[in-house]
Amino acid sequence: MPKVDFNKEPLMDVVKIMEVLPHRPPFLLIDKIFELSDSHVIGLKNVTMNEQFFNGHFPGAPVMPGVLIVEAMAQTGGILVLSTVPDPENYLTFFMKMDNVKFKRKVSPGDTLIFKCDLITPIRRGICHMQAYAYANGVLCAEAELMAQISKVK
Repeated sequence: MPKVDFNKEPLMDVVKIMEVLPHRPPFLLIDKIFELSDSHVIGLKNVTMNEQFFNGHFPGAPVMPGVLIVEAMAQTGGILVLSTVPDPENYLTFFMKMDNVKFKRKVSPGDTLIFKCDLITPIRRGICHMQAYAYANGVLCAEAELMAQISKVK
């Protein structure tokens, strides 16, 4: 679990995140960014019963779909890779590959998800290879190797 003081003001709130990422609710899956460097990013999502996916996944026993946890890790990684360009609003991030995806525990309403993405190799030609982790209430719940490419919007 990353050592971050979550009582401090975040580097980015959801409004700032939407200035970088093209995603919008209900598909914007990160609420805050707490750390951002050349080599890593740490983000947060508060999971609430108001999430639309809980209506059908699963009635009476709500569980956040694993693919959406991976998507949230990917969006967090998108913040990392898009922070390398001066005009991120003119780029999109496309994920090219996901390897070694592992789900370790379920995520339920009321959980706080913390995402950490670390660069595995330096970003070259807009391609980013990173290791991503998701923690629910301090416990590792998912991890994956992700590869993405940023592409200028025409």
